[in-house]
Amino acid sequence: MGNTLSLARLALAEFLDNLHTFQALQERIQSSPGLPLPNPSRSFWSYPPSPIATHVSQLPTHADFVVIGSGITGTSVVRRLLDSASAEGHDVRVVMLEARDACSGATGRNGGHISPPLYHDYTSLKRDHGQVVAQKLIKLRLAHLEELRSVAEQEGILAESQWREVDSVDVFYNSEMFEKAKTKVQTYKADLPFDAEHHEVYEAKEAIEKYRLAPDTLGCISSRAGAIHPYQFVTGILAKLLSRYPDRFSLCTNTPCTSISPPTRSNPYYTLSTSRGIITTPHVIHATNGWAATLLEKFRGKIIPFRGNMSAQRPGQSLPIPDSNPTSHRSFVFYTRPIGFDYLTQLPTGEHELMLGGGFAQDGDEGYEAMGNTDDTRYSTRIGAHLSGALPRYFGENNWGREGVPLEGGEGEWAEGRVKALWSGILGISVDLIPWVGRLPHVISRRSEPPLSSAVKSEKGEGIYVGSAPGEWIAAGYSGEGMVHAWLSGKALADMVLGREVEGKLGEWFPDIMRVTEKRWKKAKAENLLDALDD
Repeated sequence: MGNTLSLARLALAEFLDNLHTFQALQERIQSSPGLPLPNPSRSFWSYPPSPIATHVSQLPTHADFVVIGSGITGTSVVRRLLDSASAEGHDVRVVMLEARDACSGATGRNGGHISPPLYHDYTSLKRDHGQVVAQKLIKLRLAHLEELRSVAEQEGILAESQWREVDSVDVFYNSEMFEKAKTKVQTYKADLPFDAEHHEVYEAKEAIEKYRLAPDTLGCISSRAGAIHPYQFVTGILAKLLSRYPDRFSLCTNTPCTSISPPTRSNPYYTLSTSRGIITTPHVIHATNGWAATLLEKFRGKIIPFRGNMSAQRPGQSLPIPDSNPTSHRSFVFYTRPIGFDYLTQLPTGEHELMLGGGFAQDGDEGYEAMGNTDDTRYSTRIGAHLSGALPRYFGENNWGREGVPLEGGEGEWAEGRVKALWSGILGISVDLIPWVGRLPHVISRRSEPPLSSAVKSEKGEGIYVGSAPGEWIAAGYSGEGMVHAWLSGKALADMVLGREVEGKLGEWFPDIMRVTEKRWKKAKAENLLDALDD
């Protein structure tokens, strides 16, 4: 009897603990993310800081377009707005507002991968949205590899952006997960033959030998992907835009937007309040991802902030170092359990640092502590411990060898052991796992739109307007896959804002499934997220 009561107490305690966790999570994801916190954890990517890291243009009283956020999305939008308008002879004025230093959010804190989820998602995308839609989304992801290289080349920053093609390797330690992945690859290769040649399956022995993995590796799947220095890519482009459009582009870092007011009878524009004053505009473009729901309350529970963790580590002395041979550049994703994974790429220069992130399931309460968490001033201690010790285990102690040592005459700014730096960053998880791109309906923005008379006017003549009808716009919710969604999402959004959907041929390459609609917004619910993750 006493033993039965003890078991009952334990069961009740576990139930109450789970209930408390769930209630706390619900409360967090329905709360405002707030503004990005000052003094975020020190990202290895952002040192040394870019010359434009703390650039503060004089805040004008009015702009044709105001972009909130200076990461890869905002930078893509601004570049497309300015270049397209200029090509058509329109001198538009664009202002970018950033709460902290330039590119200090998720883009400057991520893993540096241009590694799209392909076979991983294709089966569920096909089931939920149909084959045509699924393939269009896959093609958008694939297009980022060449698109980012092309942009870096056009802007003259290819070398500093460190763009490179890599052999991307998914590594499995669980037989059920590996068999499930192989089935997905078969479906993917049958339906998308144009990309089939890039996917290869290796069973245990061959995988271990080819990629020098630990002896308990059950197999791997390789594909074509890329990697990049995200911070230098974005800040390099922003610097070019400031130089190219000195009178038309204003970058205001450390200038958070604290509120947006709708037009009034006396003022036909949106009014944005910032720490440096007020600015009016007919177009507000939200490129804030994990913080989107701060200024868009109705996105709470639709785009959920999520704290991810990253590290920069010295490689073991026995690991191969990437060289001028493109086949020597690799990225890895390590799958050890059904939910969550670790991801790795290696830098082509310096100490050839291993950039390892992940550890989701090692956070408290199976990762729930990361959900709704916008504190990137610190990283998770549990995840930090996991990341710090995982690499010799993944590659095997013999393959890892002795620990790497700092280069003589190095920068001296980082820790001298294996782990040079640990930091965190805030992702934006879309509860339907599809990014949100397009004009915001009133039901979401909750602000009336400026009248058509306040639209951007062209210098070409009276009655000529630039762009679409005034409104609020968004590109966000990349669910941890920003490097294969954000740039082209920003490009598509800029074409929407400019009324250039036909000229930009969006119908050919942009998936309508990513557009913001009232119907989709009503359907998207946080409780459906776990079901989607089970796929």
